[in-house]
Amino acid sequence: MKITPEYRKKYNEKVRPALIKELGYVNEMEIPQIVKVSLNRRVGEAVTDKKLVDKAVEELEVITGQKAVPTYARKSISNFKLREGMPIGAKVTLRGDMMWEFVERFISIVLPRVRDFKGISDKGFDGRGNFSMGILESIVFPEINLDKVGKITGLDVTIVTTAKTDKEAYHLLKEIGFPFKNQND
Repeated sequence: MKITPEYRKKYNEKVRPALIKELGYVNEMEIPQIVKVSLNRRVGEAVTDKKLVDKAVEELEVITGQKAVPTYARKSISNFKLREGMPIGAKVTLRGDMMWEFVERFISIVLPRVRDFKGISDKGFDGRGNFSMGILESIVFPEINLDKVGKITGLDVTIVTTAKTDKEAYHLLKEIGFPFKNQND
């Protein structure tokens, strides 16, 4: 028996009808949905210490429960002592049930643990319906063991949707439960 994540149920039962009512969609296929969530961590000090990339990959795997991969430099930049092909970060992409479980944990557990959290800024939209935000301290994730953390680093979270405009994406994420600062729209 397969268990459906709570936020996927919430999306199907509450968010979709609310978006139809709010934005006046006629066709079911017009309703925006979340396609994937990407987590990315840049490790600037990896130029001098290659083991930092392995730690970044490990932490992303612990946070998401899915295999992460290292990212490599595409160009050489002499001022940063960076050579093409050097490992400089880590990334992981979540889809399906893993994505919905991450969204649920992110909204209900991680964001409330962020220090001085007053809501998500709505300035992270890219003009095509996708939303990105940065987390300054990855230790807000409950899966991270504080004893094993050498240096506190952050990560970027990108939510890719099928929305055509930022307004549609904003309404989608707001209905799902993302706590935006300006909730008066």
